Amino acid sequence: MGNPNRDPEYLAKLQDYYADYRSLPSYAVIGELLGMASKSAVSALVKRLTLAGFLETTPDRRLAPTKRFFERELADFNVPAGLPAAANDAMSEAVSIDEYLIPRPSSTLLVKVRGDSMMEAGIYDGDIAVVEKRHGAQVGDVVVAIVDGEYTLKELARDKQGYLLLPRNPAYDPIRPREGLEIFGIMVGLIRKYR
Repeated sequence: MGNPNRDPEYLAKLQDYYADYRSLPSYAVIGELLGMASKSAVSALVKRLTLAGFLETTPDRRLAPTKRFFERELADFNVPAGLPAAANDAMSEAVSIDEYLIPRPSSTLLVKVRGDSMMEAGIYDGDIAVVEKRHGAQVGDVVVAIVDGEYTLKELARDKQGYLLLPRNPAYDPIRPREGLEIFGIMVGLIRKYR
């Protein structure tokens, strides 16, 4: 039988497998992957992970990940960007990145940032902006706007002449619409992958 104390390790291996193949392995492959010789050990593990809320069985009897499967540990400490803080390995809660960044999945999309016009706002070329589609925005929001028929990511501003879009790089001029300005959505999050 599998060792329940090793379930976090087994779950981690299944999470890595899912990241590689975008599906969960069969019971036989789970056994090979985790070094379990018996079907009953695999079955017991799947039952434990199902009861814990990490796995579910689809109507066609395949294993599928639940939302909890995608949760990641959130450290029980903040990381100061100034002076170092005392280190410990405390982990207290779990966070689903999808739930954290995407409050409304049906109206949210990811937009790849191109260019350096927003770098002083901490938005760089290659970042992925999490954008909630909506037509209304407040002055100061970072928006995806359609200005004169073209998409752009800028800060929404207003002056005596009306609405305009502000880049956050002094090398670029503010954008005043000639024909029209439509708000496509507002940026609610940002993803950056470090290599």
